[in-house]
Amino acid sequence: MSTTFSNALSGLSASALAIDAVSGNLANLNTYGYKATGVSFQDLINQSLGGSTRTSVGGSVVAQTTRTFSQGSIQTTGQAFDAAIQGNGFFVVQNAAGETGFTRAGNFKLDKTGHLLTQSGQFVQGYNASGGVLSNTLSDIVLPTTGRNPSPTKTISATANLNANAVVGTPAATFSSPIALIDALGNTHALTITYTKSASNTWNYSVDLPAADLTGGAPSQLATGTLTFDGQGQLTSPAAGSPVVLSITGLSDNADPMTVNWNIYDPTTGIATFTQLSQASANTGSAQDGTTSGLLTNMNIGANGQILAHYSNGDLIPVAQIALESFLNPDSMQDLGNNTFGVTTATSSGVKGIPGTGSLGQISGGALEGSTVDIAKEFTNLLIYERGYQANSKVITTEDDILQQTVALKR
Repeated sequence: MSTTFSNALSGLSASALAIDAVSGNLANLNTYGYKATGVSFQDLINQSLGGSTRTSVGGSVVAQTTRTFSQGSIQTTGQAFDAAIQGNGFFVVQNAAGETGFTRAGNFKLDKTGHLLTQSGQFVQGYNASGGVLSNTLSDIVLPTTGRNPSPTKTISATANLNANAVVGTPAATFSSPIALIDALGNTHALTITYTKSASNTWNYSVDLPAADLTGGAPSQLATGTLTFDGQGQLTSPAAGSPVVLSITGLSDNADPMTVNWNIYDPTTGIATFTQLSQASANTGSAQDGTTSGLLTNMNIGANGQILAHYSNGDLIPVAQIALESFLNPDSMQDLGNNTFGVTTATSSGVKGIPGTGSLGQISGGALEGSTVDIAKEFTNLLIYERGYQANSKVITTEDDILQQTVALKR
């Protein structure tokens, strides 16, 4: 009888803590990336009763509260800086003091300096890019806030067929390929490659710029040469790996001099970009690697957490990559508040990297992971814990009645 009050009191405390956990879950029913808290009870032995067969009796206590890191539903939002994790892993974040935390909530925002932040102001970690090439160093993600400078043309190519049936000296024996060049100021120049058939399987070429684009006022012939084909219409000369180097100086807009390589062969496959077949001469494509200046028009999180910048000149450039880190036992992590977790001494070593690699999950841009709280389950638990609380309070009132009857025996 002496332990009845303490047993019931422990039951009241345990049930109250369990109700606290339920209330926390229900309060975060709509919190993105929230993981529901579960409660585990264990007995607390206070006394052993009986003779030859002894029975232990005692109270109860909450053994632990644990986060259930199950997958939440993915909800499409269409917001540029929203990201949802499908699978293992956490977004890596740092506060102003440089302390690292981990979260599943991907409702990010951008500050005026271009830093990608969580809603509580922590810095999202990832790999920044320079010239479209990602760094190998994990750091605060900083996105561009200004436009894109022009990039002058360094390589050009033209893909065409030259008519094998063209007769030397006729109009069909002359053909041209126009290609736009971009200088260091972002201005465009109309370069022309002219092909003239000089003999069987032989075409001379001339590369020219118009007079208006040059300070001298006269057309500039940048290069001349010969294309030679075999009996199957395949280019045999110049040989592969021999680009034509074009040196351009004296541009009328005072842009810096340019050195441009004209690739007659595809640098990747080694296949010639020209053929001579029995059909009308025709251009089938051209390419140059320069870009004009462009204003930053939009940014968004794309597939697997790559952040893309959209520019008014049509460029779509990767500017950063969001990183993930996963742990074998995420339930050992401590709650730091603001939907952020931290590692403890019981937490396994993390594996960090690009989403979709190794054990790391994938990221969906323009979406968020919903809370894992099941409202039906929480209400059921609430009823169970409430009944437990009521039952323990009834034990206290019953024990009080017994004590009153015991005291009354002396009268």
